[in-house]
Amino acid sequence: MSSTQPTPVAIVCVGMAGSGKTTFMQRINAHLHTLHQQSPSTTAPPYVVNLDPAVRSVPFESNIDIRDSVNYKEVMKQYNLGPNGGILTSLNLFSTKIDQVMGLLEKRCLPSKQPPPQTTDTTTPPKSLPSHILLDTPGQIEVFVWSASGQILLSSLASSFPTVLAYIIDTPRTTASTSTFMSNMLYAISILYKTRLPMILVFNKTDVKDEGEAVEWMRDFEAFQAALRAEEEEVEMRGGSGGAGYMGSLLNSMSLVLEEFYNALSVVGVSSMTGDGVERFFEAVEGKRQEFEREYQPELERRRRDMDGMKAEMREKEVRRMMGDMGVSSKAKGTGKYAKSGNGGRIAKEGPETVSDVEEMEADEDDGLEDPDHEMGTGMEEEDDVEFEESLKKRYEDALKASGGPAATVKSAEYIRRTQG
Repeated sequence: MSSTQPTPVAIVCVGMAGSGKTTFMQRINAHLHTLHQQSPSTTAPPYVVNLDPAVRSVPFESNIDIRDSVNYKEVMKQYNLGPNGGILTSLNLFSTKIDQVMGLLEKRCLPSKQPPPQTTDTTTPPKSLPSHILLDTPGQIEVFVWSASGQILLSSLASSFPTVLAYIIDTPRTTASTSTFMSNMLYAISILYKTRLPMILVFNKTDVKDEGEAVEWMRDFEAFQAALRAEEEEVEMRGGSGGAGYMGSLLNSMSLVLEEFYNALSVVGVSSMTGDGVERFFEAVEGKRQEFEREYQPELERRRRDMDGMKAEMREKEVRRMMGDMGVSSKAKGTGKYAKSGNGGRIAKEGPETVSDVEEMEADEDDGLEDPDHEMGTGMEEEDDVEFEESLKKRYEDALKASGGPAATVKSAEYIRRTQG
Protein backbone atom coordinates (compact mmCIF):
# COMPACT_ATOMS: atom_id res chain seq x y z
CA MET A 1 0.00 0.00 0.00
CA SER A 2 1.37 3.33 -0.98
CA SER A 3 2.02 5.51 2.02
CA THR A 4 1.53 8.65 -0.09
CA GLN A 5 -2.17 8.03 -0.62
CA PRO A 6 -4.05 10.85 1.15
CA THR A 7 -6.60 10.29 3.86
CA PRO A 8 -10.11 10.20 2.34
CA VAL A 9 -12.36 13.17 3.00
CA ALA A 10 -15.77 12.59 4.60
CA ILE A 11 -18.70 14.47 3.02
CA VAL A 12 -21.74 14.76 5.31
CA CYS A 13 -24.86 15.73 3.38
CA VAL A 14 -27.39 17.74 5.41
CA GLY A 15 -30.37 19.78 4.31
CA MET A 16 -34.04 20.52 4.75
CA ALA A 17 -36.63 17.89 3.92
CA GLY A 18 -37.34 17.99 0.18
CA SER A 19 -34.08 19.73 -0.74
CA GLY A 20 -33.00 16.73 -2.85
CA LYS A 21 -30.38 15.48 -0.44
CA THR A 22 -30.71 11.77 -1.24
CA THR A 23 -30.78 12.45 -4.99
CA PHE A 24 -27.65 14.55 -4.59
CA MET A 25 -26.02 11.67 -2.72
CA GLN A 26 -26.90 9.34 -5.57
CA ARG A 27 -25.43 11.76 -8.11
CA ILE A 28 -22.05 12.26 -6.42
CA ASN A 29 -21.85 8.52 -5.69
CA ALA A 30 -22.46 7.75 -9.38
CA HIS A 31 -19.85 10.34 -10.38
CA LEU A 32 -17.17 8.73 -8.20
CA HIS A 33 -18.07 5.26 -9.47
CA THR A 34 -17.71 6.53 -13.04
CA LEU A 35 -14.23 7.86 -12.25
CA HIS A 36 -13.33 4.45 -10.81
CA GLN A 37 -14.53 2.68 -13.95
CA GLN A 38 -12.49 5.01 -16.14
CA SER A 39 -9.35 4.56 -14.03
CA PRO A 40 -9.68 1.51 -11.76
CA SER A 41 -5.97 1.41 -10.88
CA THR A 42 -5.82 4.94 -9.45
CA THR A 43 -9.28 5.55 -8.03
CA ALA A 44 -11.64 3.52 -5.88
CA PRO A 45 -15.40 3.67 -5.31
CA PRO A 46 -16.52 5.82 -2.37
CA TYR A 47 -17.36 4.36 1.01
CA VAL A 48 -21.06 5.10 1.62
CA VAL A 49 -22.83 5.37 4.99
CA ASN A 50 -26.61 5.76 5.37
CA LEU A 51 -27.69 7.37 8.67
CA ASP A 52 -31.40 7.72 7.85
CA PRO A 53 -33.25 4.96 9.73
CA ALA A 54 -36.70 5.87 8.37
CA VAL A 55 -35.97 5.78 4.63
CA ARG A 56 -37.64 2.90 2.82
CA SER A 57 -35.12 2.62 0.00
CA VAL A 58 -32.13 4.56 -1.29
CA PRO A 59 -30.92 4.78 -4.90
CA PHE A 60 -27.39 3.76 -3.95
CA GLU A 61 -25.69 0.86 -2.22
CA SER A 62 -24.47 1.56 1.32
CA ASN A 63 -21.40 -0.01 2.89
CA ILE A 64 -22.75 0.82 6.36
CA ASP A 65 -26.50 1.21 6.83
CA ILE A 66 -28.15 2.19 10.11
CA ARG A 67 -31.16 0.08 9.11
CA ASP A 68 -29.04 -3.06 9.45
CA SER A 69 -28.52 -2.30 13.15
CA VAL A 70 -31.71 -0.52 14.20
CA ASN A 71 -35.32 -1.30 13.25
CA TYR A 72 -37.02 2.10 13.10
CA LYS A 73 -40.59 0.80 13.27
CA GLU A 74 -39.80 -1.47 16.23
CA VAL A 75 -38.20 1.47 18.04
CA MET A 76 -41.37 3.52 17.55
CA LYS A 77 -43.52 0.63 18.77
CA GLN A 78 -41.47 -0.35 21.81
CA TYR A 79 -40.84 3.19 23.06
CA ASN A 80 -44.27 4.55 22.02
CA LEU A 81 -42.73 7.32 19.90
CA GLY A 82 -43.72 9.41 16.92
CA PRO A 83 -41.70 9.71 13.67
CA ASN A 84 -39.17 12.26 14.90
CA GLY A 85 -38.76 10.60 18.27
CA GLY A 86 -38.21 7.28 16.52
CA ILE A 87 -35.47 8.74 14.32
CA LEU A 88 -33.77 10.39 17.30
CA THR A 89 -33.88 7.22 19.41
CA SER A 90 -32.61 5.14 16.48
CA LEU A 91 -29.65 7.50 16.11
CA ASN A 92 -29.00 7.29 19.85
CA LEU A 93 -28.96 3.49 19.70
CA PHE A 94 -26.68 3.55 16.66
CA SER A 95 -24.26 5.99 18.32
CA THR A 96 -23.63 3.43 21.08
CA LYS A 97 -21.84 1.39 18.38
CA ILE A 98 -19.72 4.29 17.14
CA ASP A 99 -16.50 2.50 18.10
CA GLN A 100 -17.42 -0.39 15.79
CA VAL A 101 -18.42 2.00 13.00
CA MET A 102 -15.18 3.96 13.27
CA GLY A 103 -13.21 0.72 13.41
CA LEU A 104 -14.74 -0.34 10.09
CA LEU A 105 -14.18 3.05 8.47
CA GLU A 106 -10.55 3.22 9.57
CA LYS A 107 -9.89 -0.37 8.50
CA ARG A 108 -11.36 0.18 5.03
CA CYS A 109 -10.27 3.74 4.34
CA LEU A 110 -7.16 4.77 6.28
CA PRO A 111 -3.80 4.03 4.59
CA SER A 112 -2.11 3.59 7.99
CA LYS A 113 -4.54 0.81 8.95
CA GLN A 114 -3.90 -1.34 5.88
CA PRO A 115 -2.00 -4.65 6.37
CA PRO A 116 1.37 -5.00 4.64
CA PRO A 117 1.31 -6.71 1.24
CA GLN A 118 1.62 -10.48 1.37
CA THR A 119 3.65 -10.65 -1.83
CA THR A 120 6.79 -9.00 -3.13
CA ASP A 121 5.41 -8.81 -6.65
CA THR A 122 5.92 -5.22 -7.79
CA THR A 123 4.10 -5.64 -11.10
CA THR A 124 0.67 -5.65 -9.44
CA PRO A 125 -0.26 -2.15 -8.24
CA PRO A 126 -1.61 -1.89 -4.68
CA LYS A 127 -5.35 -1.66 -4.22
CA SER A 128 -6.57 1.92 -4.11
CA LEU A 129 -8.47 3.13 -1.08
CA PRO A 130 -11.62 5.26 -1.28
CA SER A 131 -10.88 8.95 -1.73
CA HIS A 132 -14.26 9.95 -0.29
CA ILE A 133 -16.64 8.81 2.45
CA LEU A 134 -20.24 9.82 1.75
CA LEU A 135 -22.78 10.10 4.57
CA ASP A 136 -26.52 10.59 4.04
CA THR A 137 -28.43 11.98 7.04
CA PRO A 138 -32.13 12.08 8.01
CA GLY A 139 -34.41 14.56 6.29
CA GLN A 140 -35.34 15.98 9.69
CA ILE A 141 -32.16 18.02 9.87
CA GLU A 142 -32.59 19.20 13.46
CA VAL A 143 -32.84 15.60 14.69
CA PHE A 144 -29.32 14.93 13.45
CA VAL A 145 -27.52 18.25 13.87
CA TRP A 146 -28.90 19.25 17.28
CA SER A 147 -28.91 15.84 18.96
CA ALA A 148 -26.20 14.37 21.18
CA SER A 149 -25.92 11.33 18.91
CA GLY A 150 -25.34 13.53 15.86
CA GLN A 151 -22.60 15.40 17.69
CA ILE A 152 -20.99 12.11 18.73
CA LEU A 153 -21.04 10.81 15.16
CA LEU A 154 -19.62 14.03 13.69
CA SER A 155 -16.89 14.50 16.31
CA SER A 156 -15.82 10.86 16.00
CA LEU A 157 -15.67 11.16 12.23
CA ALA A 158 -13.70 14.43 12.33
CA SER A 159 -11.18 12.91 14.75
CA SER A 160 -10.05 10.42 12.08
CA PHE A 161 -10.92 11.99 8.71
CA PRO A 162 -11.06 15.47 7.16
CA THR A 163 -14.79 16.20 7.36
CA VAL A 164 -16.83 18.61 5.23
CA LEU A 165 -20.52 19.50 5.52
CA ALA A 166 -22.51 19.82 2.31
CA TYR A 167 -25.61 21.89 3.08
CA ILE A 168 -28.15 21.14 0.34
CA ILE A 169 -30.56 23.95 -0.56
CA ASP A 170 -33.68 23.78 -2.73
CA THR A 171 -32.88 26.64 -5.11
CA PRO A 172 -36.41 27.26 -6.57
CA ARG A 173 -37.96 27.30 -3.10
CA THR A 174 -35.32 29.43 -1.38
CA THR A 175 -35.38 32.14 -4.07
CA ALA A 176 -39.19 32.30 -4.01
CA SER A 177 -38.99 34.97 -1.30
CA THR A 178 -36.34 36.87 0.62
CA SER A 179 -37.67 35.59 3.96
CA THR A 180 -37.29 31.94 2.86
CA PHE A 181 -33.79 32.68 1.63
CA MET A 182 -32.82 34.32 4.92
CA SER A 183 -34.31 31.43 6.93
CA ASN A 184 -32.13 28.99 5.01
CA MET A 185 -29.03 31.13 5.56
CA LEU A 186 -29.69 31.39 9.30
CA TYR A 187 -30.12 27.65 9.51
CA ALA A 188 -26.84 27.15 7.64
CA ILE A 189 -24.91 29.50 9.94
CA SER A 190 -26.33 27.82 13.04
CA ILE A 191 -25.14 24.42 11.76
CA LEU A 192 -21.73 25.83 10.87
CA TYR A 193 -21.12 27.18 14.37
CA LYS A 194 -22.71 24.18 16.06
CA THR A 195 -20.52 21.61 14.30
CA ARG A 196 -17.39 23.78 13.80
CA LEU A 197 -16.68 22.03 10.51
CA PRO A 198 -16.05 23.41 6.99
CA MET A 199 -19.25 23.89 4.99
CA ILE A 200 -20.20 24.08 1.33
CA LEU A 201 -23.54 25.58 0.29
CA VAL A 202 -24.95 23.43 -2.51
CA PHE A 203 -27.75 25.14 -4.42
CA ASN A 204 -29.53 22.10 -5.82
CA LYS A 205 -32.08 21.76 -8.63
CA THR A 206 -30.37 24.29 -10.89
CA ASP A 207 -32.02 22.59 -13.86
CA VAL A 208 -35.28 24.16 -12.59
CA LYS A 209 -33.92 27.51 -11.32
CA ASP A 210 -30.42 28.89 -11.76
CA GLU A 211 -28.51 29.66 -8.55
CA GLY A 212 -27.39 33.07 -9.85
CA GLU A 213 -30.08 35.05 -8.05
CA ALA A 214 -29.40 33.42 -4.67
CA VAL A 215 -25.63 33.91 -5.05
CA GLU A 216 -26.19 37.57 -5.99
CA TRP A 217 -28.27 38.06 -2.82
CA MET A 218 -25.37 36.67 -0.83
CA ARG A 219 -22.61 38.69 -2.50
CA ASP A 220 -24.41 41.98 -3.19
CA PHE A 221 -26.25 43.64 -0.32
CA GLU A 222 -27.91 46.19 -2.64
CA ALA A 223 -29.35 43.42 -4.83
CA PHE A 224 -30.93 41.81 -1.77
CA GLN A 225 -32.34 45.19 -0.68
CA ALA A 226 -33.84 45.74 -4.13
CA ALA A 227 -35.53 42.31 -4.03
CA LEU A 228 -36.83 43.06 -0.54
CA ARG A 229 -38.31 46.42 -1.61
CA ALA A 230 -39.96 44.78 -4.61
CA GLU A 231 -41.63 42.22 -2.33
CA GLU A 232 -42.85 44.93 0.06
CA GLU A 233 -44.35 46.93 -2.80
CA GLU A 234 -46.11 43.82 -4.05
CA VAL A 235 -47.55 43.17 -0.59
CA GLU A 236 -48.77 46.76 -0.34
CA MET A 237 -50.41 46.56 -3.77
CA ARG A 238 -52.34 43.52 -2.60
CA GLY A 239 -53.47 45.32 0.52
CA GLY A 240 -51.17 43.51 2.93
CA SER A 241 -50.73 44.44 6.61
CA GLY A 242 -48.02 46.72 7.96
CA GLY A 243 -46.05 43.82 9.36
CA ALA A 244 -44.04 43.65 6.16
CA GLY A 245 -42.16 46.81 7.16
CA TYR A 246 -40.91 45.24 10.36
CA MET A 247 -39.94 42.08 8.50
CA GLY A 248 -38.08 44.12 5.88
CA SER A 249 -36.06 45.92 8.54
CA LEU A 250 -35.20 42.61 10.19
CA LEU A 251 -34.12 41.00 6.91
CA ASN A 252 -31.98 44.02 6.04
CA SER A 253 -30.22 43.79 9.40
CA MET A 254 -29.70 40.05 9.04
CA SER A 255 -28.16 40.42 5.59
CA LEU A 256 -25.60 42.87 7.00
CA VAL A 257 -24.81 40.60 9.93
CA LEU A 258 -24.29 37.59 7.67
CA GLU A 259 -21.86 39.33 5.32
CA GLU A 260 -18.80 37.80 7.02
CA PHE A 261 -20.52 34.40 7.12
CA TYR A 262 -21.06 34.53 3.36
CA ASN A 263 -17.39 35.29 2.72
CA ALA A 264 -16.29 32.15 4.60
CA LEU A 265 -18.48 29.82 2.55
CA SER A 266 -17.96 27.99 -0.69
CA VAL A 267 -21.04 28.14 -2.94
CA VAL A 268 -21.75 25.68 -5.74
CA GLY A 269 -24.77 25.26 -8.01
CA VAL A 270 -25.60 21.62 -8.81
CA SER A 271 -28.31 19.76 -10.67
CA SER A 272 -28.76 16.31 -9.16
CA MET A 273 -30.87 15.32 -12.16
CA THR A 274 -28.43 16.23 -14.94
CA GLY A 275 -25.13 16.13 -13.02
CA ASP A 276 -24.23 19.69 -13.92
CA GLY A 277 -21.88 21.27 -11.36
CA VAL A 278 -20.75 18.02 -9.70
CA GLU A 279 -17.12 18.50 -10.75
CA ARG A 280 -17.15 22.04 -9.32
CA PHE A 281 -18.51 20.58 -6.10
CA PHE A 282 -15.59 18.16 -5.73
CA GLU A 283 -13.15 20.99 -6.44
CA ALA A 284 -14.77 22.87 -3.55
CA VAL A 285 -14.49 19.74 -1.38
CA GLU A 286 -10.75 19.58 -2.03
CA GLY A 287 -10.41 23.21 -1.01
CA LYS A 288 -12.33 22.56 2.20
CA ARG A 289 -10.12 19.53 2.94
CA GLN A 290 -7.11 21.84 2.95
CA GLU A 291 -9.02 24.31 5.12
CA PHE A 292 -9.86 21.51 7.58
CA GLU A 293 -6.22 20.43 7.84
CA ARG A 294 -5.03 24.03 8.17
CA GLU A 295 -7.59 25.49 10.58
CA TYR A 296 -9.98 22.92 12.02
CA GLN A 297 -7.65 20.02 12.78
CA PRO A 298 -5.37 22.04 15.11
CA GLU A 299 -8.46 23.20 17.00
CA LEU A 300 -9.69 19.61 17.34
CA GLU A 301 -6.30 18.53 18.65
CA ARG A 302 -6.27 21.41 21.13
CA ARG A 303 -9.71 20.44 22.42
CA ARG A 304 -8.54 16.82 22.70
CA ARG A 305 -5.49 17.88 24.73
CA ASP A 306 -7.70 20.00 26.99
CA MET A 307 -9.98 17.01 27.55
CA ASP A 308 -7.02 14.77 28.40
CA GLY A 309 -5.77 17.42 30.83
CA MET A 310 -9.17 17.59 32.51
CA LYS A 311 -9.22 13.81 32.89
CA ALA A 312 -5.73 13.82 34.42
CA GLU A 313 -6.74 16.60 36.82
CA MET A 314 -9.86 14.68 37.88
CA ARG A 315 -7.75 11.58 38.40
CA GLU A 316 -5.29 13.52 40.58
CA LYS A 317 -8.10 14.99 42.67
CA GLU A 318 -9.53 11.54 43.18
CA VAL A 319 -6.13 10.25 44.30
CA ARG A 320 -5.75 13.10 46.81
CA ARG A 321 -9.25 12.53 48.15
CA MET A 322 -8.61 8.82 48.49
CA MET A 323 -5.29 9.39 50.30
CA GLY A 324 -7.04 11.76 52.67
CA ASP A 325 -9.69 9.14 53.37
CA MET A 326 -6.96 6.57 54.00
CA GLY A 327 -5.34 8.92 56.53
CA VAL A 328 -8.58 9.34 58.48
CA SER A 329 -9.11 5.57 58.39
CA SER A 330 -5.58 5.00 59.75
CA LYS A 331 -6.24 7.33 62.67
CA ALA A 332 -9.45 5.56 63.53
CA LYS A 333 -8.08 2.04 63.21
CA GLY A 334 -4.58 2.58 64.58
CA THR A 335 -2.98 1.44 61.32
CA GLY A 336 -0.42 2.93 58.97
CA LYS A 337 1.79 5.53 60.64
CA TYR A 338 -0.54 5.58 63.63
CA ALA A 339 0.14 1.92 64.43
CA LYS A 340 2.29 1.04 67.44
CA SER A 341 4.37 -2.15 67.37
CA GLY A 342 6.09 -3.97 70.20
CA ASN A 343 9.50 -3.84 68.47
CA GLY A 344 12.22 -1.32 69.24
CA GLY A 345 10.76 -0.34 72.60
CA ARG A 346 7.37 0.65 71.14
CA ILE A 347 4.24 -0.32 72.98
CA ALA A 348 1.34 -1.82 71.08
CA LYS A 349 -1.69 0.45 71.18
CA GLU A 350 -5.15 -0.95 70.94
CA GLY A 351 -7.50 0.59 68.44
CA PRO A 352 -10.62 2.49 69.60
CA GLU A 353 -13.68 0.41 70.20
CA THR A 354 -16.36 3.11 70.16
CA VAL A 355 -17.13 6.35 68.30
CA SER A 356 -16.37 8.29 71.51
CA ASP A 357 -12.87 6.78 71.64
CA VAL A 358 -12.22 7.92 68.05
CA GLU A 359 -13.40 11.45 68.84
CA GLU A 360 -11.22 11.65 71.96
CA MET A 361 -8.16 10.43 70.01
CA GLU A 362 -8.68 13.03 67.27
CA ALA A 363 -9.26 15.78 69.88
CA ASP A 364 -5.99 14.94 71.63
CA GLU A 365 -4.09 15.12 68.36
CA ASP A 366 -5.70 18.43 67.43
CA ASP A 367 -4.65 19.90 70.81
CA GLY A 368 -1.02 19.04 70.10
CA LEU A 369 -0.86 16.21 72.61
CA GLU A 370 1.61 13.57 71.51
CA ASP A 371 1.83 9.99 72.50
CA PRO A 372 5.02 9.56 74.58
CA ASP A 373 5.47 6.15 73.01
CA HIS A 374 5.83 7.86 69.63
CA GLU A 375 9.00 9.64 70.75
CA MET A 376 10.68 6.30 71.35
CA GLY A 377 10.64 5.57 67.61
CA THR A 378 13.81 5.92 65.55
CA GLY A 379 12.27 7.65 62.51
CA MET A 380 12.59 4.57 60.36
CA GLU A 381 8.87 3.96 60.79
CA GLU A 382 8.07 7.39 59.28
CA GLU A 383 10.17 6.61 56.23
CA ASP A 384 8.36 3.29 55.89
CA ASP A 385 5.03 5.13 56.14
CA VAL A 386 6.03 7.55 53.37
CA GLU A 387 7.09 4.68 51.13
CA PHE A 388 3.86 2.87 51.89
CA GLU A 389 1.72 5.93 51.04
CA GLU A 390 3.64 6.56 47.82
CA SER A 391 3.25 2.90 46.84
CA LEU A 392 -0.45 3.02 47.69
CA LYS A 393 -0.91 6.21 45.68
CA LYS A 394 0.83 4.64 42.69
CA ARG A 395 -1.38 1.56 42.87
CA TYR A 396 -4.48 3.71 43.12
CA GLU A 397 -3.50 5.78 40.07
CA ASP A 398 -2.89 2.58 38.12
CA ALA A 399 -6.28 1.31 39.24
CA LEU A 400 -7.99 4.48 38.00
CA LYS A 401 -6.29 4.23 34.62
CA ALA A 402 -7.11 0.54 34.30
CA SER A 403 -10.74 0.96 35.34
CA GLY A 404 -11.52 3.93 33.11
CA GLY A 405 -11.45 6.94 35.42
CA PRO A 406 -12.48 8.26 38.84
CA ALA A 407 -16.04 6.97 38.50
CA ALA A 408 -14.94 3.34 38.69
CA THR A 409 -14.32 3.38 42.45
CA VAL A 410 -15.46 -0.19 43.07
CA LYS A 411 -12.89 -1.64 40.68
CA SER A 412 -10.24 0.64 42.18
CA ALA A 413 -10.98 -0.55 45.70
CA GLU A 414 -10.80 -4.18 44.63
CA TYR A 415 -7.48 -3.52 42.88
CA ILE A 416 -6.00 -1.90 45.99
CA ARG A 417 -7.14 -4.70 48.25
CA ARG A 418 -5.53 -7.27 45.96
CA THR A 419 -2.21 -5.44 45.79
CA GLN A 420 -2.00 -4.27 49.39
CA GLY A 421 -1.82 -7.72 51.00
